Amino acid sequence: MSTPRISKVFGAVNTGSFRISAMIMGLTETGELVVLGSGHRASQGIKRGYVTDMAAATYAIRDAVERAEKNAGASVQSVWVGCAGAGLASQVSKVEIEIGGRRIEEEDIEALLIAARDTIQPDGRMVLHAQPAHYTLDGAHGVANPKGLHAERLGVDIHVMLADGAPVRNLTEAVQNAHLDVEAVVASPLAAGHACLSAEERELGVALVEIGGDVTNVAVYIGGMLLGLKALPFGSNDITDAIASAFGIRRFQAERLKCVSGSAIASPADHREMIPVNGRGDEQSGPIARGADENNQIARAELVSIVTQKLGQLTDEIGKALKVMGFSGVRGGQVVMTGGGAELAGLAEFSQGALGMPVRIGRPPALKGLPEAHSTPGFATLAGLCLYAADDPIDIRAIGQSHTLTTRYGTGAIFERLYKAVKDYF
Repeated sequence: MSTPRISKVFGAVNTGSFRISAMIMGLTETGELVVLGSGHRASQGIKRGYVTDMAAATYAIRDAVERAEKNAGASVQSVWVGCAGAGLASQVSKVEIEIGGRRIEEEDIEALLIAARDTIQPDGRMVLHAQPAHYTLDGAHGVANPKGLHAERLGVDIHVMLADGAPVRNLTEAVQNAHLDVEAVVASPLAAGHACLSAEERELGVALVEIGGDVTNVAVYIGGMLLGLKALPFGSNDITDAIASAFGIRRFQAERLKCVSGSAIASPADHREMIPVNGRGDEQSGPIARGADENNQIARAELVSIVTQKLGQLTDEIGKALKVMGFSGVRGGQVVMTGGGAELAGLAEFSQGALGMPVRIGRPPALKGLPEAHSTPGFATLAGLCLYAADDPIDIRAIGQSHTLTTRYGTGAIFERLYKAVKDYF
């Protein structure tokens, strides 16, 4: 049986403080989504979701995209870009127009969306998204498509995502400097929601906590919409820094300890278990840890104590954010944690006890072609960007659709990209 042809290709770039990752996804003629290639590298020039070094960020973005292109055997000219910082804020705008009891036509829906567009008040901020979440007929919610139905009044709830303009423009420029067009800048909580949350969860009510390197985004979905959003200036890098400070070691040593031996759950055996500060083959790298034995080993209990202390601070802030957004007590519900920080062992159990709500870890869906290494919570937002692009959601500010173009590698394409890079950097 022949493999279905790829009809459309979507490119995505997620710019985090810890890593910059890229993915190329194809849509087949049969409607199946296939990951053609993905790649990542250590982040440069990005801090807490903001571009801090344009040249370094541009280099890292282009490197990540070229790694994905190499794996895919295809190049992309435009990408959907994830944004975790830039002062993201979410609001809902409600609009109604009179229909008079007659049948609703396409022109009525268009007139409603135009009226909704005129109600958006960004207050000097940039609008990232302005999308119809669902329609109402005479005040009744839950209408996906009102065309052909009768009503006295037709309404719509518009979800608007706002961001600070300058950081978004810096991010866009960094991508454009890497010789890529920007299809759209997508708020990472929206992208992560596409990857980790089911439609039923978003309808019933769910909190999505995306733990990045330097920023944790807490989002609340109810009625199919993202109704609340709070960015916390705390991420998994803060845990790494606490470990490095406590033991007097370098960050790469602390990062390895956190990832390999760290846990959010203590056990009685932790006091007896000694763990090496350095990995195999790099025993001479970095200083001897404070309080280590002659073999530069520390008690696992000390490491777990530092991790849980910092996690306690984070979950306290998450709980406060959820309470402000009305997602607590009897109005609380399922919490989904994702992002690179959600890969810490025992996080779900620790957070469930701290928040008093059921917690699960959110991962990318099982997509054809998705490497096992990129099936972790740390790559959920990246996969969600491609899924968001494939859904091609309606934006009331724009008309028409646009998709990423793709070309197979050839000698001419390689030399063209090489020429552009030499021209820009030399």
